[in-house]
Amino acid sequence: MKRSEINKALHSAKQYFANNGWVLPPQPLWDVTDFGLGTFATQGLVLVNLCEEVEYCEKLMYATQNQMTPHHYHKKKKEDIICRTGALEIQLWKPAATPENNGVLSFKKNGKLITINSGDIVKVNAGERITIEPYVWHAFWPSSTECMIGEVSTANDDLNDNFFVNSDIGRYPEIIEDEAAVVKLVSDK
Repeated sequence: MKRSEINKALHSAKQYFANNGWVLPPQPLWDVTDFGLGTFATQGLVLVNLCEEVEYCEKLMYATQNQMTPHHYHKKKKEDIICRTGALEIQLWKPAATPENNGVLSFKKNGKLITINSGDIVKVNAGERITIEPYVWHAFWPSSTECMIGEVSTANDDLNDNFFVNSDIGRYPEIIEDEAAVVKLVSDK
């Protein structure tokens, strides 16, 4: 991923957060990823780590329409995905399964237990949230032009607790330094 593409994505995210009244903490920890696929416009995400504690963490994410966070699960992390602005779609599959697996899956949406067919897409509007338990496969993307996505979860380990369907996916992209960095990313050394 080119640094110029990262800088542009950061600018768009910062502008969107500001336009929607979201004030970031001083010196936030930024993360921009194309999941190592080189297709940021279709598989990418901008993240801001708002809080990192031993027991819990909070992130704010920005994505545009047609930009997917690919199919993955976590072995340890339990998370609430919250649509802060726009509209979000999340596809869920039952634990220890593959996206093609059939069956039913129960999870909480806005604190209420609901059941869907494994692999169904759940619409999450602004202000709504879903709770994703460990081992539940999930992928998400905005159905609106832009979307601000919140995440509150148990402790986060991006290097060791992201398991993707596509084995070519890497959590952090290789960066081509074609211009100066606007901010230091969590993946920058």
